[in-house]
Formats: sequence, C-alpha cells, structure tokens
Amino acid sequence: MMLVMCLFTVSCGRQSDKRSYDEVSDDSIKIGFSIDSLVVERWEKDRDVFVTRAQELGATVNIQNASGDFETQRKQIDYLIDKGVDVIVIVAADSEGFANEVEKAHKKGIRVVAYDRMLMNTDVDLYISFDNEKVGELMAETFKKKLTRGSNVMMVNGPTTDNNVAYVSGGFNKIAAEEGWNITDVSYTEGWKQELAYEYINSHLNIAEEADAIMCGNDAIAGQVIKALTENRIKKDIYVSGQDADLDACQRVVEKTQYMTVYKPIDTLAKTAAEYSVKLVTGEELPDIKMVNNGAHDIPCFYVTPYAVTIDNIDEMIIDSGFHMKNEVYLNVPQ
Repeated sequence: MMLVMCLFTVSCGRQSDKRSYDEVSDDSIKIGFSIDSLVVERWEKDRDVFVTRAQELGATVNIQNASGDFETQRKQIDYLIDKGVDVIVIVAADSEGFANEVEKAHKKGIRVVAYDRMLMNTDVDLYISFDNEKVGELMAETFKKKLTRGSNVMMVNGPTTDNNVAYVSGGFNKIAAEEGWNITDVSYTEGWKQELAYEYINSHLNIAEEADAIMCGNDAIAGQVIKALTENRIKKDIYVSGQDADLDACQRVVEKTQYMTVYKPIDTLAKTAAEYSVKLVTGEELPDIKMVNNGAHDIPCFYVTPYAVTIDNIDEMIIDSGFHMKNEVYLNVPQ
C-alpha cells in the first residue's frame, strides 16, 4: 500500500503540524489539499478521512494549512501549482478570493475542487459540500418545536467571506419568515473566531435577555454564546443551535444546554471528495452530479445530506453511527 505524502506546513517555512510523510512515487496521482484552518474540530476529521481514502486509491496528498489567513492560502495554492500536482482541493478562507489561482491551475492542466465552500465566480471543476441551505432549514425546523409566532430569535452567523453562511442563513430565514419569528439581531463572526461570539453576546445582553432562541453559525460559536449566557446568569430557557456535531456540542446537547446541532457525515464527504478528485484526473465519470451556478458558471456539484440532532435522537445519529463514543458524549451526565 502506498504511503501518502502529507506536508502539514504553511508558506514561508511556518510549520503548522509536526507530522509528515515521505513521498514515495512520482507516477501516482498527486493531490494538493489547501485548507483554510484546522482550528475547528471537524476539519481535522475531514483531513484525516480524505488522506486515508486517497491513500487507498494510490494517490499522494500534500496538505497545506493556511491557519485562517487568506494571503497565506493564496501563496500555498501557488506553491501547489508550481509543484505540478494533478488536482487541488480547496477549503477557501475567502470564497471570492481565488479566481486568479484557479485560472493559473487550469492553464497548467490542474483540476480544482471546491471543498465544502464554493469558490465563487470561478470555473472550478467540481463543488462538493453538504446541502448548506438544508442545514439552516434543519435548525429552523427544530426550533419550530419550541417557538411560536412572535418569538424572538438572534442570529450569530459565521463570516461573510464564507459563502455557505449565506446558504445556511437563507434556509433558516425562509422558515423564520413563514413562522412569524422576530429576528431581533444579526451578527457575523469574522474568520469563524469563536471568541468574537462571546464578546458579541456580552455587548448585546439586552437583546439576549429577550431572545427565545439563538441560531449560531457552528458549534464553536454556540459554545461561546452559551458560555456568555451562563456567566451573565440569563436564567430563561434560550434554545441554541449549532452545526458540525462537535464532541463538546454533543455533550452540551445531552446536558441540555445546547438544544440542537446538525450532524454532517464528514466520512461521506471526505471519502467522496478523494474519490472524485482521482476520477477527475483519470477522466472517469462522476456519479450523482447536479449543477449549481456560482455567479459566473454552472458548476458540477455533489451534495451530502445533513441531519438534525437533539437529545431525542443523539444516540441513533451520533453514537450508533460511530461519529462519537457514548462514554465521551455522556461524560458529564450521570448514568
């Protein structure tokens, strides 16, 4: 079995992860994986599953972690182009920012895959993600069980530079309007920096005190929102949503401090991305493809279905699927 080359480094010699693997084959398919950041728990899973599946397919992978910095990621993608990889998979720090890099790659015959986040206004070869509008709908559909017409809802979104934020909030807002909820305030968390959500709640306590629910862009943001609510002793039940089914979020769900999260089958996404990246290079047909417009082009896309998770179905969705272990999820809950 071939060994995958994973260079967990960033441009200018800055090291982001001490682990590395040696490149052993010049004729294998070479995949560059440019990832925005590994700060959020789920991205380490995406990376590891992608690399493992690529290895099984005989490909080598060069991982570049930009640590959330757009300019660093741009330079890293240029580096991968210069290395002559066959395909570059990009988790973009800025969905609007890589048109020049995509054009450079194509001029050298390199395929480009937008992973999880669409690269807007570029002629990418494939977009593979979860159905992000559905993610927002799932949050709202779950809130419907607790909220009534006239309920007050705050929204603490991710950054505007991530186009998925618009899809998620769009799906949520559609149902919120149908249900007649009052969206009392909307904020955006730059760079997915979760501490900004904590600061936001602390500076908007008057609005938070009147909220019946808070829709959060992901579980890390939800955790900081809940921390701020707890520290400020806001006693009323406020239903908080998140996404990614991070372990600490699942723990909060069973502890009844976070109402729901959205489970996104990362194994399916990452494995399919590795398989389709190889198929793009070999010219094989990509099954189950739809088309979606990214502002300038109709892009082939593959969507993975997300699922709502509450205390009522967490055992089935999270534990039975092997996403997290039962003893970990229920760590703080007496059995």
